[in-house]
Amino acid sequence: MAEISQNIPKAHFAGDRQQRGRYVTIALSIALVFTAINSLGVGATGLPIWEILARFLNGIGLTHTESIVLFDIRMPRMVMGVLVGSALSVSGTIMQGLFRNPLADPGLIGVGSGAALGAIIAIVLGSYLPAQLAATFGPSLVPFAAFVGAWATTLLLYRVSTRGGRTSVAVMLLAGIAVGALSGAVSGILIYIADDSELRDLTFWGMGSLAGATWTKVWVAAPMILIALLSAPALARALNAMALGETSAMHMGINVQRMKRFAILAVAGATGAAVAISGGIGFVGIVVPHLLRISIGPDHRYLLPASALLGAIILLIADMVARVAVAPSDLPIGIITAILGGPFFLYILLRNRGMLEA
Repeated sequence: MAEISQNIPKAHFAGDRQQRGRYVTIALSIALVFTAINSLGVGATGLPIWEILARFLNGIGLTHTESIVLFDIRMPRMVMGVLVGSALSVSGTIMQGLFRNPLADPGLIGVGSGAALGAIIAIVLGSYLPAQLAATFGPSLVPFAAFVGAWATTLLLYRVSTRGGRTSVAVMLLAGIAVGALSGAVSGILIYIADDSELRDLTFWGMGSLAGATWTKVWVAAPMILIALLSAPALARALNAMALGETSAMHMGINVQRMKRFAILAVAGATGAAVAISGGIGFVGIVVPHLLRISIGPDHRYLLPASALLGAIILLIADMVARVAVAPSDLPIGIITAILGGPFFLYILLRNRGMLEA
């Protein structure tokens, strides 16, 4: 058996892994379509989605109630779930490739803490805005503030960690911890002075939910998320090279500094927009890339698109569970992802304990 395995070219195994990556991507694409369609039928108001789809294909129209539930409530929620799940998982994949660590996630560059601080400022201090300005933003004030907070924190960390035209990933990590602590302190002060209704809003925003999905939120967040998702495959070759170290990547012709800048901006844009419209949803960016590395390997040419698909599927499934778990109310989706992702994160930690202790 050993002689047989020695006679098989290494390219054969690489080809098998590439073929598996293609098959998994195709399978996930089909699974996403079925999951998305099924998610349209789940909720407090029963909606026989497959029957409605069959009637639609046969030219039979929808009732007024079915039309409102499907197009004004369920469909924007489904689209938001796909966008947010894809953004979080692809951002996690990029960060793990950039840091060369399976435990990395977008929170390392301050996106989460900055978005949380922006949202808290908007919720607690929004009532002090001039009436005309408050009316201009309306319900978009909190998502806008969260997005601005995410970007401001990320740009601050990038500026701090860049010296002489080179960005230090280690400095960015340490600065992210410091900025996260500072954001937490300021958030704590604002939470302390908040009233009961503001505290309730803060609690539900922090746990994350797709319940407030509207077409307006989708149109606002979609451009930034789609730009990041469509440009992410351009990072695949560079992230593959980064697995060998920055020096080796530079010797392979990769402009490491430009790649870091591009990756950080893509992650900040995608995660900032996702967190702004959905609140804090954890563990998706850690769990999804690791699951796929087990099945298709570390090649980012397949890992990035597969992460987008699987992240969307997992978030849609978690959202369906959130809708029916305490129906007719909605359970915050962050609770579902934490219940599922927490034990898996612990498994990843124990599995990589040797690397972390080295």
